[in-house]
Amino acid sequence: MIQDILPQKLYNTFVRKEPSPDSRILSFREGGALYREQDGELTFLTFRQVKEYYQKKLQTLPKAVFLFSVDTQDYFLMDLGEAVMEGYRYHKMFETRRLSPKENVLAAATGWHLYVWYRDNQYCGRCAHKMVHDETLRMMKCPDCGNMVFPKIAPAVIVGVTDGDRILMTKYADREYKKYALIAGFTEIGETAEQTVEREVMEEVGLSVENIRYYKSQPWGYDSNLLLGYFCDLAQKREIHLDETELSLAEWVDYRDIPDDPEGLSLTREMMITFREQKKREHSQR
Repeated sequence: MIQDILPQKLYNTFVRKEPSPDSRILSFREGGALYREQDGELTFLTFRQVKEYYQKKLQTLPKAVFLFSVDTQDYFLMDLGEAVMEGYRYHKMFETRRLSPKENVLAAATGWHLYVWYRDNQYCGRCAHKMVHDETLRMMKCPDCGNMVFPKIAPAVIVGVTDGDRILMTKYADREYKKYALIAGFTEIGETAEQTVEREVMEEVGLSVENIRYYKSQPWGYDSNLLLGYFCDLAQKREIHLDETELSLAEWVDYRDIPDDPEGLSLTREMMITFREQKKREHSQR
């Protein structure tokens, strides 16, 4: 999955620091990330490149905010606006999913997550004063009323509904992602993740489930999510009643027909492959 970058490791503790010449710079604009793509690999700008560009233009260098490190490689957020540097341009965030190396894809998604949070919390939601960054924590705070705002993380479930050798696979309605997915949805106020599983399956396809069991979690910075994966069994055979505002398709797929996962990024696709391989083992042992 996107976070599986061993032997490298993401260090997300906030510290006050300045970029070094080789620090990587992330910049986002109108739903896009600034990077260079060549032969399926994405490359970020270095601080050295950005500094030289602004010096040549005789322009003031934008502020750099430390984001995180991957091993010893630091990443900073800078608003580079419409700056044009040879080979680099803004690409849709969605396009990063097909690229490599994985640690750069994770950096793009995690950087986007933090960028959206910084962008949306410039002013206090309580008293409307300008927010400032805390000195020691990744937190925006209001100097007037003391309001504290931490990064938004929205819990959501991914649900593999199974019935014997079949798993329920879906396709989203009006989404850029057109491949197979699983039932998914956000956890609402006052409910457990397991209750979210039951509710989302009922709302999206009109089916009841049982034997709900946790599988694995995943950070998903593209949508500021923490995804919680669950498998469950169909409780009662009945027709699918599709919520067409959420889904364009929902159908039972035999494990033999589950496609491969070339991306290797998402919890959703890993769950499909996990179900397929488990069923293969079961049938081979009979």
